[in-house]
Amino acid sequence: MSTRRRYWLMKSEPDAFSIDDLQRVGVEPWNGVRNYQARNFMRDGMRVGDGILFYHSNTKVPGIVGTATVASHAYPDDTQFDPRSHYHDPKATREEPRWFLVDVAFERKLSRTIALDEIKSHADSLGDEFALIRRGNRLSVFPVSAAQYKFLLSLE
Repeated sequence: MSTRRRYWLMKSEPDAFSIDDLQRVGVEPWNGVRNYQARNFMRDGMRVGDGILFYHSNTKVPGIVGTATVASHAYPDDTQFDPRSHYHDPKATREEPRWFLVDVAFERKLSRTIALDEIKSHADSLGDEFALIRRGNRLSVFPVSAAQYKFLLSLE
């Protein structure tokens, strides 16, 4: 019995790591997530082969810029153990890691950015549960339904 494919939206600041960077390297560990709910989505929810909407945040025109796939099962984020890392967590140990990541594989770059303002204009189609347009949501990783994923890509 196969598990159905799940879908996610993952945000990245393009100055730190962009869709172009992912295209160049092919596969990249999605490190530095330091929110427990986002961590739990990666650790407990993501499966190899799941679809990802790659979203550029904190930029002039935030929006969906590409697609990717989950390329690994969750494993400990090594940056939590490195005292020189911005993501170091002194309470984490190798025996009891606190932070996990998945590897993300480039799929494709969209022909245009699906801007946040455009996404907001389709709130009725996306539904109230769509986290990206819900007030107060700051998560960098969250689930997207198959219908939302398909609809958002149809806007391209």
